[in-house]
Amino acid sequence: MVLLYKYDPESNFNNQKKFGELHQFVINDLKKVDFLIKEKIKNKINYIPEVASHLFKAGGKRIRPMLCLACARLCNYKGLKHINLSACIEFIHTATLLHDDVIDESKKRRGVITANNIWGNKSSVLVGDFLLSKSFELMTEVENIEVLKVLSETSSIIIEGEISQMISNRNMSTTEDEYLNIIKSKTSNLFATAAKINSYLTKSKVEYKNALDSFGMNLGTAFQIIDDLLDYKAVEKDMGKMVGDDFKEGKITLPIILALRRSNQIENNFWKKTIQNGEINPGDFQKACSILKKREVFDDIYIRAKHYGAIAKDALGIFDNSKEKKILINIVDFVINRSF
Repeated sequence: MVLLYKYDPESNFNNQKKFGELHQFVINDLKKVDFLIKEKIKNKINYIPEVASHLFKAGGKRIRPMLCLACARLCNYKGLKHINLSACIEFIHTATLLHDDVIDESKKRRGVITANNIWGNKSSVLVGDFLLSKSFELMTEVENIEVLKVLSETSSIIIEGEISQMISNRNMSTTEDEYLNIIKSKTSNLFATAAKINSYLTKSKVEYKNALDSFGMNLGTAFQIIDDLLDYKAVEKDMGKMVGDDFKEGKITLPIILALRRSNQIENNFWKKTIQNGEINPGDFQKACSILKKREVFDDIYIRAKHYGAIAKDALGIFDNSKEKKILINIVDFVINRSF
């Protein structure tokens, strides 16, 4: 069998170029977003910007705010409110990361020690709440009730997704459909909002709003599917986080769901010991990866991600051909083929 999901240095280089094209395309607006974020986290309580800046300075792909900025240009938006909206998207995302690290007891995020490991859980939760409150400030400054409604609903749905994921941890009966519902809530929904939110500023027709929603939702689904795959497939220096954390935390992601359906009795006993009971010994993660490879899980997950990527690309078919459209289509390929 020909392996679909494999590392190819030349292909990886070309894939990085696609991400670089998006970054360069929105770089001027992205600098304005960065400035606005720095201004918004300033506070007379020095402790707040210190904790918040820790995660912002750690970097990350920034794909959500860049997606928001690129889609603003696709919608032919001419004002400056897309800067507020992009910063809002990033605040919501960063707040969830702070909360996630507390829930997951993570030690590293984007290659650096997590805020909760430096300042403690209480500080991370409260600063995450602070960032969420700042996101609502940015929403109201746009002065558009439809925008406020969409972003408010998005925040609620993300939290619901996080709770659903927490409940599913170590639950070996979790189905693939349940998994998809979780990631669509906690990840895809914010991608969809980032893609479509500017269309409410340009009074776009409903079919264009729906197209951007579909593009973002399916791009976000592909993104999270690959993200969960990379936790078993990548190396730590590429990911900027501890590879294997999902396994140690008993998260029921797609690699585990497929493995559970395909494993023999001996392998299922291994999953019960490690995933359900949390009894992990040295070498167990390597054994888990070996079972995933044996059961052809990696390739099949890649096929699923490509399926959602294809839907995302087709969703943009309603728009006229343009540089913006080409860059957004290329970012779908980046998301699916990325190594970090």
